[in-house]
Amino acid sequence: MRIETTLIRDQVREAYSAGAREPSGKHPFPIGRAFAESVGYPSDLLDSLPAVVVETFAGVSNVSLFADIPDGSSVLDVGCGAGMDAIIAARQTGKSGSVVGVDFSKPMLERARVAASACAARNVGFRYGDAERLPLPDDSVDVALVNGIFNLNPDRTGIFRELARVVRPGGSVYCAELILTEPLPLAEQSCPTNWFA
Repeated sequence: MRIETTLIRDQVREAYSAGAREPSGKHPFPIGRAFAESVGYPSDLLDSLPAVVVETFAGVSNVSLFADIPDGSSVLDVGCGAGMDAIIAARQTGKSGSVVGVDFSKPMLERARVAASACAARNVGFRYGDAERLPLPDDSVDVALVNGIFNLNPDRTGIFRELARVVRPGGSVYCAELILTEPLPLAEQSCPTNWFA
């Protein structure tokens, strides 16, 4: 089981890193501006963000728009990718708040840092790390955002345990994920390239 979990994580990391390195290439998942618009990010909002972040968007929803992010709050974006939700959250929490994005793809994090610098977002930072081992102290987050990582990580229990550890009592977690409406055919369930375990 551990070898299979490691294999899936490595394949997912490489696929998302490839998306960061070559956004216009062919990928096993949707990516980019047209996809962001299709899941509800307004065109004028996308126009206001650096292209380096918009062209690599690969979430499943507009979680940073439906989340309640109070002014001055401490926000965590788990699986932040190139940082689109983190940058949007940084605008919502204001100068007195802070946002940290965590991702396990170094090429995505490079894009996130470039994007934050391009839009002068001084209240957002990005860290390398795993969702099931977040590089944050206990009870340090008011609002956590999770945009489509549960299907890509077999250690869902670890992710929920970490969210419970880092989010303060009374804090909020906003998650978006694709769900099946019926079981996958057996052939797809056992396919090694089917990450949606």
